[in-house]
Amino acid sequence: MASELGRVIEQVEKDKGIGKEVLIDALESALLMAAKKKFGLEKEIEAHFNEELGEIELFQFKTVVESSANGDTEISHLEAQKLDPDVTVGDSIGVKLDSSEFGRIAAQTAKQVIIQKVRDAERDIIFKEFDVRKGEVVSGVCRRIEKGCLVVDLGRTDAILPAREQIPGEHYRPGDRVMGFLIDVQQTPRGPKIVLSRTCPELLVQLFKQEVPEVNEGIVTIKSAAREPGIRAKIAVSSSDSDVDPVGACVGVKGARVQNVVQELRGEKIDIVPWDENETRFVCNALAPAEVVKVLLDEENHAMEIVVADNQLSLAIGKRGQNVKLASILTGWKLDILSETRMTKRLEDAKTLLMGIEGMNDTLAQSLYHFGFTVEQIVSAEVANLMTVPGFNEEKAKEVKENAAKFVSSGKLAEMATKLNEAARLASAPSKPSSDDVFARLKAEVKAHEERKKSAVATETPDASGTTNAKE
Repeated sequence: MASELGRVIEQVEKDKGIGKEVLIDALESALLMAAKKKFGLEKEIEAHFNEELGEIELFQFKTVVESSANGDTEISHLEAQKLDPDVTVGDSIGVKLDSSEFGRIAAQTAKQVIIQKVRDAERDIIFKEFDVRKGEVVSGVCRRIEKGCLVVDLGRTDAILPAREQIPGEHYRPGDRVMGFLIDVQQTPRGPKIVLSRTCPELLVQLFKQEVPEVNEGIVTIKSAAREPGIRAKIAVSSSDSDVDPVGACVGVKGARVQNVVQELRGEKIDIVPWDENETRFVCNALAPAEVVKVLLDEENHAMEIVVADNQLSLAIGKRGQNVKLASILTGWKLDILSETRMTKRLEDAKTLLMGIEGMNDTLAQSLYHFGFTVEQIVSAEVANLMTVPGFNEEKAKEVKENAAKFVSSGKLAEMATKLNEAARLASAPSKPSSDDVFARLKAEVKAHEERKKSAVATETPDASGTTNAKE
């Protein structure tokens, strides 16, 4: 058995990379379990590996007494002196057990323990290998589909692609190649759990790194990315080299580079946006192909109001709001798209409310609006802040502030705002036809029906038999 164990230890250590100490500990535990199973669990037995003999030795420890009454736990002083001349009464001495008679059981147990240790070691190796690869793109083969979740064979182990991480409308069959972004690696009792994703923006970034050498080399940087998986995506790019166009580098000759990414993402449309340090220009770039007329910035709320021409409104918003949603995610700003007509109406309404303040004229109302003041803000504003508006001195600022407070407290502001909102609602609501219009339309339809009937009768002529036939 010693030679067999020695070969097992050497072979496993060489093939699997498991330390010798781990294997020896496993073998000692295995032999100890077999010994206790044979000799009894109540006995005090220990197992030790003898490197000189190349075997695992078993020792049962007994208490030294003058005269042994229980041979399982005690040993007489006379017998103990044969093993150790210096032993005294009360000492504990180890008696070597003969393990040859249960070698087969020990070998089977050891084999099971070694297999388990090898399996655990392989799981640890796989976990460590993929744990350091988190954030990379991995490729495998679809093995099977379980409740909408793809099991992907990565070679040494399997990964899962949950249904929530799959691109909508994508379908795989066993044997198909699957590429995904490694988002998580977990150690579980059943082994490492590797989770992939095909919907995260990081996959888009990594695919461009693979396709575009300038991105991989760091010349072109992808500043941010946003995706509506399977439908549309946007990436913002910049270049550290003035001679390299970041957008052109990502597009490639005749669009070859970006098309490779599009094909991998199953036809997902990708907009490549030039990044700009100026956040307003960056937002305008992100909303392309829509053309922006004006941008109103609200730094406090980290929001922007984007004004576009009326015929550009649907283009700026995009189908189901995709364009503005992706632009908002890409830039990190909250975006509100307005048409020029709506913006003009808002300006007129705001000026109308400001003109309700006693002593206000058109020029002052225009200035207050462009500086972002509403009637309520005038009431709460400091006089010094109002003095920053062109046309206001300290006296005028105090006067307008007092009149604005009276305008609000009197309830006239709320009444005027209600009327303006109602007028706007009626203007946007579809107009209903009046009763006269409905009657006129019905009258025309009846008249047309009668004329068609007369025409049909006129085309019929009686023949000799008294029946009527239509003229050819």
